[in-house]
Amino acid sequence: MAEFLSKEYITAKANFNRWLVPPAALAVHLSIGMAYGFSVFWKPLGNALMGADNKPLAACAAGATNFSEKLSGTVRALTATDCNWTQFDLGWMFTLFFVLLGCSAALWGGWLEREGPRKAGLVSMLLWCGGLLISAYGVHAHQLWIMWLGSGAIGGIGLGLGYISPVSTLIKWFPDHRGMATGMAIMGFGGGAMIGSPLATKLMTHFASPGNVGVWQTFVALAAIYFVFMLCGALGYRVPPVGWKPANWTPPVTAKNTMIATKNVHLKNAHKTPQFWLLWLVLCMNVSAGIGIIGAAAPMLQETFGGALIGHPDIGFADIKKDEAMTAAAAAVGAGFVGLISLFNIFGRFAWATSSDKLGRKRTYYIFFILGAIMYCTATYVAGFKSLALFVACFCVIASMYGGGFATIPAYLADMFGTQFVGAIHGRLLTAWSTAGILGPVVVNYMHDTRLEKGIPFDQVYTPIFVVLAGLMVVGFFANMLVKPVADKYFMTDAELAEVHRISHEKSLQNETSKVQVSETPQNTLLVKLAWAAVLIPISYGVWMTIQKAWALFS
Repeated sequence: MAEFLSKEYITAKANFNRWLVPPAALAVHLSIGMAYGFSVFWKPLGNALMGADNKPLAACAAGATNFSEKLSGTVRALTATDCNWTQFDLGWMFTLFFVLLGCSAALWGGWLEREGPRKAGLVSMLLWCGGLLISAYGVHAHQLWIMWLGSGAIGGIGLGLGYISPVSTLIKWFPDHRGMATGMAIMGFGGGAMIGSPLATKLMTHFASPGNVGVWQTFVALAAIYFVFMLCGALGYRVPPVGWKPANWTPPVTAKNTMIATKNVHLKNAHKTPQFWLLWLVLCMNVSAGIGIIGAAAPMLQETFGGALIGHPDIGFADIKKDEAMTAAAAAVGAGFVGLISLFNIFGRFAWATSSDKLGRKRTYYIFFILGAIMYCTATYVAGFKSLALFVACFCVIASMYGGGFATIPAYLADMFGTQFVGAIHGRLLTAWSTAGILGPVVVNYMHDTRLEKGIPFDQVYTPIFVVLAGLMVVGFFANMLVKPVADKYFMTDAELAEVHRISHEKSLQNETSKVQVSETPQNTLLVKLAWAAVLIPISYGVWMTIQKAWALFS
């Protein structure tokens, strides 16, 4: 088993088709990407316990009117079995997901580079699927702390390892298309919820019965499905031998582009460079400016446009809240808006990352920050005269760049620090995501709630919020502007690199009897088609379901 999981064993043989690696990465990322879709469970779990009158029991934090009271209710909810959970209680799962994703990627990125993506992918599979099974027991026993431990903590660590497992490998397989390669995989993480959310809804409907909302059974079913996908993905990983390059490809002359390094920075030195911290700030600002507003997309649209969403432009959101039918209609349009921006988030990851191969990473981020600031300022203006089409268009562009920032940063790191430790360096940089996952929502939600408490009308609440988020884009712009080539003193010598290859048990082309390359006539074309079909069919299902939901915005 040790040999089967070793880096030597998964080093590609002659004529291996590199196009088998992206679907393997997608299989892993589509599975762990369901973390984005966990909110589909909040409402059923909030009604999990029924009383003798077949009505949901009161929440553990019933009557809470401020943050401290809500927090006290959450503490009680951790072990209570006589009250229901609130969205506030369950929402901490998101915090655990993305904080632990960044921390685990940072802590074990170096281990991944030494041991290879197959072992990391299998560990990720055990943690993510095992976390779902533990959460299933937590739901069955109505113990919130077990849910937090299962999917939140254990699953969150699995998220981090699974997220970075293919990054270094894909960049090494596609030196000619670094952005496209990472865009393909990271698109999968964004698309996981697009597939998993409607699937989970159907499963809960299937398993539901009187007195049982069907959530724990759904967790078990999802764990089984993801186990198969992640197992196939992890076993499908292969790494190229040292010195490999695609057939008929000549590396560009880097003398004309000093932003692309020809040598490698060791993991232990990457964080000592100013480039690492500037890119950390670039990612943090891009994510912070997007994650808070995307997380509040549905209520933001309803509060800003009120009755205009449902054919009653003369009434505001405060009036809609008084009517159950209008509330439901507005919520349907809000859900359509969420579906639409999720599509732009997902496909923006691939489109922007691929474009960065031509534009360059630094120029691509310039576009993100300049266009993002313009879009937020435009949204402030168009919200004032209630132009729904322009407002939606602004946030579709913002969502595409939010996703594009995630997909482009690994290639940016490879350009700066070389490819040898890019996966581990990327893992450490993901702490910027963990920080942004707290910063962005806190800024948006705090400003939103304080303005409502001051009696500001719903349709005017978001105007200063957009201005602040535009300011974050400006900070990111200047951080990106300061990124320069890494100083020569940080790069490894040839002897140091050879020692790294020896410690990591990496095979070299010189040790192979036949040159490993991608042939002009791809090998195993049937296997490639089957591998891509296995991931494209679920993606197509998710896109179709999302388009159906988004249609409510236009109908």
